[in-house]
Amino acid sequence: MSAEYATFGLAPAMRAGGVLANGDYQVHRDFVDFIVDGRPLLFQLSDLDAVSPLASDVPPAIFTEQVRSLLLEAEPPLPDGRYVIYGCPECADLACGAVTAVIERDGEDYIWRDFAWQTEEHADMELNGYHGIGPFRFHGTEYREALASLLDGEAPGTRRRVLLIGARVALLAKLAAALRTIGIGADIAHDTNGVHADELRGYGAVAFGRAITQEERAAVRRAFEQAGVEVAYVEGLAPIVPLLVAQIEHALDRSPAEQRRLTRLVAADGEAGVEVTSPCRVRLTAYRLDRLYRTHAHEVFDGVLEPGRHRIALDAKAVKGESFVVARTAGSVLVEAMAR
Repeated sequence: MSAEYATFGLAPAMRAGGVLANGDYQVHRDFVDFIVDGRPLLFQLSDLDAVSPLASDVPPAIFTEQVRSLLLEAEPPLPDGRYVIYGCPECADLACGAVTAVIERDGEDYIWRDFAWQTEEHADMELNGYHGIGPFRFHGTEYREALASLLDGEAPGTRRRVLLIGARVALLAKLAAALRTIGIGADIAHDTNGVHADELRGYGAVAFGRAITQEERAAVRRAFEQAGVEVAYVEGLAPIVPLLVAQIEHALDRSPAEQRRLTRLVAADGEAGVEVTSPCRVRLTAYRLDRLYRTHAHEVFDGVLEPGRHRIALDAKAVKGESFVVARTAGSVLVEAMAR
């Protein structure tokens, strides 16, 4: 069939978890995204909160099965030669909706065509087809090498654990519980003295409480350097659990910076500056502590933004005193303290 050649690649991505202002939880998911012509395919599907079948938290045997399925080494899971490209990040149930496509061979080439939003066994292309996307023709060698590399390398998100180091045990316990609820492992310690290097290699990030001194932080960094482990370090902005969760989510983001939707956040003089690279829903939440150290959270913006830079006015009551702004899309989170 006729279709222009497109480049095919893979890149780490995440569905950002978090503790939302209304108290709800959103599950964290690490996955491998499909990069078509240098851009995540997910970004072409409007503002879709979804993950690919190549997710880190599926059992290894199923992960391998998904890879071999995309290589057409197994029967398609849906009628008419259709494969799930993106599914629900919470349950992966087709009833919640999924993006599917026909994948087929044409000689050595692989073709993805007839993309559709599907909630039942058969796709209705007329009603739910993504008519502006594809077909894509991929060179067979490039396509096979990219997917086969997943069978030999480290699965995405294998270091999805965080080491929490601080003096306020009660706060750390609440933070660890929140992280575990959204699917991120968390351990609490005051330092890394006596911790074996193999254990340190299981962490992807270290979060420091504000009471930890510079000398103590330096000692922790040295321990990880001596173990040969590269981790992200989080300097806790304030003892606010949802805010700290957002900081850690950002630290765990392994997706290439040039392939993120949300690329910039500044907060100053009662407004936020946000930059996005493709149309997407952006939610801004302001957090602050009052004089009694009680947490106040305010949803200050929730809407779809077009690519580019945007200035958004914030409610003065939401950002008075020491306050912080969290910007969130389905795939990324940014955090900034409000500058005065």
